[in-house]
Amino acid sequence: MSEKKPSVLEGFKTFLMRGNVVDLAVAVVIGAAFTNIVNSVVKGLINPLVGAIGTKNLDSYSSCLSDNCQGEEGIQILWGSVLGATLTFVITAAVVYFLMVLPMSKYLARQEARRKAKEGAQEVVELTELEVLKEIRDALLAQQRQRGSGHDEQ
Repeated sequence: MSEKKPSVLEGFKTFLMRGNVVDLAVAVVIGAAFTNIVNSVVKGLINPLVGAIGTKNLDSYSSCLSDNCQGEEGIQILWGSVLGATLTFVITAAVVYFLMVLPMSKYLARQEARRKAKEGAQEVVELTELEVLKEIRDALLAQQRQRGSGHDEQ
């Protein structure tokens, strides 16, 4: 009567076979490959545009909080690096949204509308068939009455 507990390997296999784990693995691989594209856009397009105003390398923008910032000495705030990382994030988010999320949500909305239209059409067909069957029943009953009343007269 003792219940057999699943082994650790069986539990791990079950975990791996869930769809979410596979989707997550695919997302991580695509995300890693996508990072190179975003970094190239930032280095090849954004940094030169910023370079038209100042320097091409955002990492060189900083502020000094101490009296003397020479090399490793002093307290530097590297706000250019933060700005570059923020731009990279915004570009990544925009590309993911406009090239992946938005088209997918529109596709899913169209699929849902088609499904609802198909269900609505099936309901109309079912109602129409029911009405036709009722009309056939009524016609058969009317014929039986006519035959019955005509049969009594003879």
